[in-house]
Amino acid sequence: MSRADEPGAAPRSGTRDLVLDGVGHHYVTDAGDVVHAVAPTSLRIPGGQFVCVVGPSGCGKTTLLRVLAGFLRPSAGTARYGEEAITGPSHHRGVVFQQPSLYPWLTVRGNVELGPRFRGVSRPRRRERAEELLGMVGLERFGDAKPYELSGGMQQRAQIARVLANQPEVVLMDEPFGALDALTRERLQADLLRIQRRRRQTVFFITHSVEEAVFLGDRVLVMSPRPGRVVLDEPVDLASGLGPDVGAEMKSAPEFIAIRDRVAAAIELS
Repeated sequence: MSRADEPGAAPRSGTRDLVLDGVGHHYVTDAGDVVHAVAPTSLRIPGGQFVCVVGPSGCGKTTLLRVLAGFLRPSAGTARYGEEAITGPSHHRGVVFQQPSLYPWLTVRGNVELGPRFRGVSRPRRRERAEELLGMVGLERFGDAKPYELSGGMQQRAQIARVLANQPEVVLMDEPFGALDALTRERLQADLLRIQRRRRQTVFFITHSVEEAVFLGDRVLVMSPRPGRVVLDEPVDLASGLGPDVGAEMKSAPEFIAIRDRVAAAIELS
């Protein structure tokens, strides 16, 4: 039984599949050299699945994320959300970056409300949504604070709440915990797993940490060095509770260690 099918898991939110169909990308440097970033890649991510992507720097992980976000038109192939071609950004797909991109002149609550405000959501409704999300990420007492008054981990929580306020069906995350200390990172991993289990969005999560990928993902993709291609597609069939020691419990399980070692070996061999 996978984590997505555990008792108490919410219904899947992202009901449409994310699809890459022969997506490849190259670019030309200022010196005129052609760099092949991603080899033609075909991939289907079912709605509600949490997919983690690992691989060496420069292997094309972020390139694929930018294609899925609609920020980058691939050199070859097509990306789709369900039957809809991805040709630009959409509120259906939210992006969480490695560095929090909060507006410093707005309060934390104002940052969370900003997306719904631009989309015409009424003030009472967006305030209600913001308060719910701030509570979900543990910032209910910091709604009136400015981003610079928060720690790095708290800023990242606020960024996640801001993305979720638009009620995206897909959340694309580019090493969101990479710059955080180990304790904050572990805490946010557990929080993210709890939130995703509750809301059931599709998640495409980039990381350099094999342990993080196996802990969070329903599925782990390993990419090779440039031109990037998927060399391992590993399902993570680990059921877990959501208690305070969920990380320690999972990461010491023999099944977890076996999957972690297979993923690490694939990276070494790629």
